[in-house]
Amino acid sequence: MTKTIILTQKINLQKILSIALTCSLGWVFTYLATNIFRAYAYGLFIWLPFVLGAISTLIYAYKNPTSRKALRNNAYLTLLIFCIGLLLFAWEGIICLIMAAPIGFIFTYLGFLVGYGLSKSKVNYSTPTAIILLMLSVPSLMSFEGSINTSDDLRSVTTSIKINASLETVWENVIAFPQLKEPTEFIFKTGIAYPINATISGHGVGAVRHCNFSTGSFIEPITIWDEPKLLRFSVDEQPETMKELSFYDIHPNHLHGYWISKRGQFKLIALPNGHTLLEGTTWYVNKIKPDFYWTTWSDYIVHEIHNRVLEHIKEQAEH
Repeated sequence: MTKTIILTQKINLQKILSIALTCSLGWVFTYLATNIFRAYAYGLFIWLPFVLGAISTLIYAYKNPTSRKALRNNAYLTLLIFCIGLLLFAWEGIICLIMAAPIGFIFTYLGFLVGYGLSKSKVNYSTPTAIILLMLSVPSLMSFEGSINTSDDLRSVTTSIKINASLETVWENVIAFPQLKEPTEFIFKTGIAYPINATISGHGVGAVRHCNFSTGSFIEPITIWDEPKLLRFSVDEQPETMKELSFYDIHPNHLHGYWISKRGQFKLIALPNGHTLLEGTTWYVNKIKPDFYWTTWSDYIVHEIHNRVLEHIKEQAEH
């Protein structure tokens, strides 16, 4: 009976250690990535969750007859506590963590699988050495990512809508438009910046358009004024991309200079029935990696912003 109690206590302490040590390392590495190396990339979003899953599993399983399910659940619990810590330390907001959760969950699970495989392996290796190597690999990768200059691809997103109005009428509502209604889309209720209205100073090329968002204004000098067919503009200034949902008033580094709007345009196409096809396009750079994951989110958000503006222009032009 006494041996059973001692074994249970040992297992519980080992579990606490596996979570506490792994999360502490994760928080240190997150600070390094976001504040020192300023690399929101593979080291942070892929390799760190993988290492969290692997190290927590290796520590908990070390000389410990723990089931596969318990080790897996412990890896997930480690990830959860790690994320809660990011909220409490005011490093991240709720919405960004939710957006990162799917990729974090997947790679934590892969890390658990590797840790579990090593713990059951018959190959003679040192668990402490494996843990140390995994620990060192995270800042090494983050440092490498932070030191290299990568060319960021310019992406474009185009959204279109048919409007029961002439080119001239639609054009007048494109160059500037009055206050939009409060958003009903869920994505904009989470803190993602959304358009409020647009004003313009001047006429023709060189005029300056202000597209006002919930977090500030986009300053947009007009580069092409082909009335009433094409309005193109560059972006000189832009506000934060979102207002983080947090216990604190936080402004993480990724809100500044990681999603960059370069230029935009409205293209008006006359339809045979006298109606107008209005296309809105945004060209932007997303510096947050991996591209395959984060551009899915950014493209979706840009489409939703376009839809909000185009629907408003349609309503104004038709009425």
